[in-house]
Amino acid sequence: MLKGKNILLGVTGGIAIYKAADLASLMTKAGAHVNVVMTASATEFVSPLVFSALTGNEVATSMFASPEKPDISHIRMAETDIVVIAPATANIIAKLAGGFADDILSATVLATRAPVVIAPSMHHNMYTNTVTRENMQKLKSRGFTFIEPETGRLASGDVGVGRLPAPEKILSAVEQVLGQKGDLAGRQIVITAGGTREPIDPVRCISNRSSGKMGYALVEAARNRGAKVTLITAAALPEPFGVKVVPVATAEEMKKAVEKSVALCDALIMAAAVADFKPKAAALKKIKKGNGRLNLKLVATPDILAETKGGFLRVGFAAESGNPVPNARKKLKTKKLDIIVANDITDPACTFGSDTNKVTIIGKDGSQESLPLLLKREVADRILDRVAKLMGGKRRKRARRKS
Repeated sequence: MLKGKNILLGVTGGIAIYKAADLASLMTKAGAHVNVVMTASATEFVSPLVFSALTGNEVATSMFASPEKPDISHIRMAETDIVVIAPATANIIAKLAGGFADDILSATVLATRAPVVIAPSMHHNMYTNTVTRENMQKLKSRGFTFIEPETGRLASGDVGVGRLPAPEKILSAVEQVLGQKGDLAGRQIVITAGGTREPIDPVRCISNRSSGKMGYALVEAARNRGAKVTLITAAALPEPFGVKVVPVATAEEMKKAVEKSVALCDALIMAAAVADFKPKAAALKKIKKGNGRLNLKLVATPDILAETKGGFLRVGFAAESGNPVPNARKKLKTKKLDIIVANDITDPACTFGSDTNKVTIIGKDGSQESLPLLLKREVADRILDRVAKLMGGKRRKRARRKS
């Protein structure tokens, strides 16, 4: 996503500046060409040499570029794919809202036509101050993207909102903004992830070994291609940036969430490993060990993909321990899917919880593509290539909401 992109990283003065160094490193490792602009106060915390070493580029700290280095003037640096300001102090937010251009960073932002992502970091009293909130609202109305700060222990020792998010989260926001005009722009996609948990009693449950990583990879890939994504998840993974998240536990809860979410969607991708059976009745109190035996009467859970109706594209997964392709083809037909993704769970390279997968993508048109071992994020994009192609330029007609 970031390979070959030109990113301008604006760094202002704050104790969270050490995270900006990590962010610069992550973006550079992802293949981006990163230019850094530091305010005067930022240089009081960290030397420009740190960012120069991490990015391999000269760091701009002054409005006045020397004749020998004209490429680090605010006008030249404004010609970029995206501007990211992290950490962003209350001061720089106020300057940008007021249209000031009295330092290298504010002047560069005023001169750019690229999208701007701002990650505020400050004491919670400053962040919640009415003036700061009004300044942020002004910038949002002009198209600036804000990443909300986190709550926790601040540099002052107080606890409150104002912590700069992890560099990985900021990176996700950058990817989302850069992908807003991708091949899934404007599409609404519902994705399920994780293994459901069917309670036996308040302590125990029936579940499976699904980590949810494949579903989350699909979420990030779809988001980065411009889609509006709803994630329905039973997994305990960090919440992806920029998507609607609906947490569930049981198959029944997942079914209700899916039925509610697909009303206006263009595609449903069921990557979740839904339990096939559940106890007929869960005990209200913890079951005692007793004589060491427990007889459970199981009943089938709903087949969410087969029972959910609508005029949207339908993608299923088939995790098999034998004959994955023939079994997947049967599911493709019986559940009336457009695409099914088959993988052999006995392959040691595709163990539960791993970051890689080796799958075969099968279409209802008879097409079949066997992929080599890839990162799940790469597999996700190969699946979405198929989804985007099937959608073409057609968009599902939206049902009108009653007023």
